[in-house]
Amino acid sequence: MKLRSFNLGSFLGKTALATVALGFFLAAGAPAAKANDWDDCNRRIVYTESRYHEAVERFGPYSRDARHWEHERREAYERQARLRHEYREHHRDRDDRY
Repeated sequence: MKLRSFNLGSFLGKTALATVALGFFLAAGAPAAKANDWDDCNRRIVYTESRYHEAVERFGPYSRDARHWEHERREAYERQARLRHEYREHHRDRDDRY
């Protein structure tokens, strides 16, 4: 029966390569998340606007459906305002460093 020898150099090389690859993927994914948040926010606003107007045309402005979609629309606009505020705060802090 042959025993396998442990090669420390090979193990450290593979570990370093895996660490670098993981760091690259984590760093590359961060800006996309912010862009997706903004796109999702705009998409949600367009969707709630269309559903609200459809409910008003179909059931009237004081119907249960219209009130529901008005509430959802207001929440979508608040989310957009919050994201805009976070973006400005982040970049304001970055501009103050220089």
